[in-house]
Amino acid sequence: MKRVKLWDKEFEVSLPNADIQIAIKKMADTMGKELEGKETLFICILNGAFMFAAELMKELELTDAEISFLKLASYSGISSTGEVKELIGLNEVITGRTVVILEDIVDTGHTIKGVIDQLIEKGAREVKVATLLFKPNALKVDIKLDYVGMEIPNDFIVGFGLDYDRRGRNLKDIYTLVKSN
Repeated sequence: MKRVKLWDKEFEVSLPNADIQIAIKKMADTMGKELEGKETLFICILNGAFMFAAELMKELELTDAEISFLKLASYSGISSTGEVKELIGLNEVITGRTVVILEDIVDTGHTIKGVIDQLIEKGAREVKVATLLFKPNALKVDIKLDYVGMEIPNDFIVGFGLDYDRRGRNLKDIYTLVKSN
């Protein structure tokens, strides 16, 4: 599908799945080399990063890696409040461990900064961030992104885990909102 309609908006393919898979494979290769022997805990941020996390974990050749999932309480409607209120579902002991946050997209950076701060507060030895997509023009917080799949413009997108009002997460490609004239 070149175009999709979700609710009242139209979206057009901007990143085909083949390009997404290439970016994920490159990330996995780099991460595999850097994280070898570190008994890493990967934390997938739900809901958006589930597809990215699944594809990345299939590509990683780390036998001592673990994955867990977190849901964040930080959103109000369709926009982030910029404050992470709670890490829902963190049951693993992270004290002294290397933790890699798996995020679908980093734009302002407020949410990911809140997660990093809370993981450090809970005793993580080191916290790294892996994001499939990064909007450098939207960044408002000074954070280090250790692994970035692709930089994209500051447009509204859906697909490959990202949604518009709960729809579109299942799309295998990434679509950009078609601007009306």
